[in-house]
Amino acid sequence: MKNYLESIEKSLNEFNFGDNPFELYEPIRYILSLGGKRIRPLFTLMTCHLFQDQFEKAIYPALGVEVFHNFTLLHDDIMDNAPLRRGSPTVHEKWNSNVAILSGDVMLVKAYELFLKSGFHDIQKMLSKFNKCAAEVCEGQQLDMNFETRDFVQEDEYLEMIRLKTAVLIGFAIELGAIIGGTDKDTSNKLYEFGVNIGLGFQLKDDLLDVYADSEKFGKQVGGDIISNKKTYLLIKALEIAKGEMKAQLIYWIERQGFDPREKVNAVISIYNTLGIKKLCEEKMRYYFQTGQRIFNSINIDETRKEPLRELVQKLIEREK
Repeated sequence: MKNYLESIEKSLNEFNFGDNPFELYEPIRYILSLGGKRIRPLFTLMTCHLFQDQFEKAIYPALGVEVFHNFTLLHDDIMDNAPLRRGSPTVHEKWNSNVAILSGDVMLVKAYELFLKSGFHDIQKMLSKFNKCAAEVCEGQQLDMNFETRDFVQEDEYLEMIRLKTAVLIGFAIELGAIIGGTDKDTSNKLYEFGVNIGLGFQLKDDLLDVYADSEKFGKQVGGDIISNKKTYLLIKALEIAKGEMKAQLIYWIERQGFDPREKVNAVISIYNTLGIKKLCEEKMRYYFQTGQRIFNSINIDETRKEPLRELVQKLIEREK
């Protein structure tokens, strides 16, 4: 995994995003310098490596996925009014919202530039799949915003939203590596489904960490979803299960305008604990991770080559931030 990460960081540092105006390009360098787990480009390189030794031929498309992902974060953070990203101020906090929007727009352009730089023989196929994925990510974000104005959201609605907003990009990153690696359509389709299921488990893990993570390790505001009444899996299940006085208390905290953030977070977590919401979320998370792993295990590839991907998925399951 060290070799993959070194290749990603080296290539990111060498790629010329632009210099002038400084105020346009500095936020791009800033958000990318904050690191992150580089999960998506890792998946692209590792999947390409399943089928051929020269995984480096997937490096520019892998960077394209990472730059696109960070573009969405710049805009999502504005929409969510998020103060922190990876333990540091978000771009709109450090500069302003206009800067974050415009720098994000350039990142989308640069993502296309990186895909084109790959030299892949069927660039139309690559970009067509990317365009479909990018549109679905936007659809997922719009559904997420729609949920903010609704009192109740059903579990299946939420799962479809996170499939679009988060999981399809992981699925695309993995499918992309498979296509560049030269595998057949059936195998690349299976790997896409593997990625989508892993992505669903990944987002449910994020929901859990937002409430139950160690704040020093998490890098984001713990309890932020509770403070903003974000319709996560935990809140949706709590509203579904809670009865009587407990439901009244939950709705009280959702509707209350003036409150102490720490008091609200502690009160809602107490309700979650009483209802066993953490366990329900963990069970759903495990279901998607295990479904993805079963799909991956069914693919006829040398087991030694599979090991790095298995290790990465295990890290996602066990992560604390």
